[in-house]
Amino acid sequence: MKLTTRDLTMIPLFTALMFVGAKVSIPFAAVPITFQLFFSVFAGLLLGARNGLISQLLYIGMGLIGIPVFTYGGGFQYIFNPTFGYLIGFAICSFTVGILSERTKDVNFVKLLSFATFGFILTYVFGNAYFYVIKNIYVGTPMSLFTIFKMMVPYMIKDFVLLVIAAYVSALLIPRLRKAGIYRAKEIA
Repeated sequence: MKLTTRDLTMIPLFTALMFVGAKVSIPFAAVPITFQLFFSVFAGLLLGARNGLISQLLYIGMGLIGIPVFTYGGGFQYIFNPTFGYLIGFAICSFTVGILSERTKDVNFVKLLSFATFGFILTYVFGNAYFYVIKNIYVGTPMSLFTIFKMMVPYMIKDFVLLVIAAYVSALLIPRLRKAGIYRAKEIA
């Protein structure tokens, strides 16, 4: 796996954007409103699967070693936070969205929005399941999966609106990046 100078610049940039997305948060109910899913989708769309995933894993790794990049700080104990599953979901999302966008020859808003929506669904399914396990098993506070999904509806609405923006901007940028030879697409017929 060879990383170019561009990769070594863009990966940390998206890692930093994840940090900003976590810290620019609005306290709301049990989980704060953040902009992390927005940046994880952007990482997948603009960096591709490999580099998008690396940017997310770098972000998670920094937080787990104790650098306070997560919304509530950092440290290995963060894995016991019910919201940690969403962080893992962001990495899965970025990788999946990256694979789909890299393999698309004709990029347009509708395709990118469908890829982003798929990543969004994966993030919430994984994140909500993790939330359920931590709440019910580790914390010992019984909470149904349906209640967790219902609790996440305001976040899902906010994230979907941001996905529309990410898909629109990416639909404008990706063709230009491909034309400039910057975006390494694995185009298929």
